[in-house]
Amino acid sequence: MRADKDQITRLLKTSRGQIDGVLKMIDQDKYCVDIVNQIMACDAVLKKAVKEILRAHIGGCISEAFTEGNESEREKKIDELIAVFDKMTK
Repeated sequence: MRADKDQITRLLKTSRGQIDGVLKMIDQDKYCVDIVNQIMACDAVLKKAVKEILRAHIGGCISEAFTEGNESEREKKIDELIAVFDKMTK
């Protein structure tokens, strides 16, 4: 992985803390909208982590495949990205 590991770790730990907080809110029968807002905040942090990992992947692995790789390697990287984008849009 080429993304900044410290940044990604920090984001994932933040998300984990938010999930723990949501579970506590559920146990305490907190207001539904407040719980939903916390879940959406967690989702935003996870999306930021995904974005940073993909940014590093495109800047590193994908870029190398297009400057140093053969046609087959480039096609493989394109297919991988399309599969990721498909998952992101479902």
